[in-house]
Amino acid sequence: MSQTATLAFPPFSGMVKKLILINVVVYFAVLLLGRNGIRDEIYGAFGLVPVLAAHGRIWQLFTYAFLHADISHILFNMLALWMFGSTIEQYWGSRRFAEFFFFCAVGAALVTVFLAYTAGGFLSLRLNVPTIGASGGIYGVLLAFGMLFPDRQIFMFPWPFAIRAKYLVAILILIALAASLSGPNGVANVAHLGGALFGYLYLKFLPGRGLRFTTSEGYYGVLNAWHRWKRRQAGRKFKVYMRDHQDDPKRFIDEKEPRKPEDWNKKNGGGGPGGWVN
Repeated sequence: MSQTATLAFPPFSGMVKKLILINVVVYFAVLLLGRNGIRDEIYGAFGLVPVLAAHGRIWQLFTYAFLHADISHILFNMLALWMFGSTIEQYWGSRRFAEFFFFCAVGAALVTVFLAYTAGGFLSLRLNVPTIGASGGIYGVLLAFGMLFPDRQIFMFPWPFAIRAKYLVAILILIALAASLSGPNGVANVAHLGGALFGYLYLKFLPGRGLRFTTSEGYYGVLNAWHRWKRRQAGRKFKVYMRDHQDDPKRFIDEKEPRKPEDWNKKNGGGGPGGWVN
């Protein structure tokens, strides 16, 4: 069913608010520190440098998403996170939205590192050039919006017309693909595509409760399988023990004159043959 366009602004709260505030604080902190000439050092330490991330600086797979190059860079990313992410957070909840955002951001980083090593010459990717920005996570959010709300109409300011979400997402992905194949700035655009790819994988293959539910189900599945195996082993050992220590059934039978139950009772003072007593 088609969803009507609206000019209402999404709520500025929850995980989206926290992510935007963290990015803004980090951006201005880097600006202040950059006055002392260490901006490049910050990008080298916390941006995504493929050769460094592949040799132990794995925190770069996460921290690069909180760094931005200039005001237009952070403005576009945070505006997209607010406009599209707030709707998804309302639909999923804060925990799952945060999980999805960082799944896409880290996935985009992994794609960037992989392609820098395998197709760096073709895509103009260099192993020692840092990638920064939340665009990997943002493109994952855009893809999720297009898949969850495909017919929702979005106004493209300043143009006075609306476009359906699924078409907008397709256009943005095609632009990122073309840019990644056309020039030396391919690193950031590959990150865009990597975020969209991991967003698709998350929505397509993970269950409705998200990654944490999948991992916990897998953990408990393995644990239950271990307990079942232990029970089977204990059952086999018990059968072997009973087979090796079972009594001779003949010693309970008087072959000459089988006794009747009442004879047993008389011999034992009127009691029963023993066993559990209620």
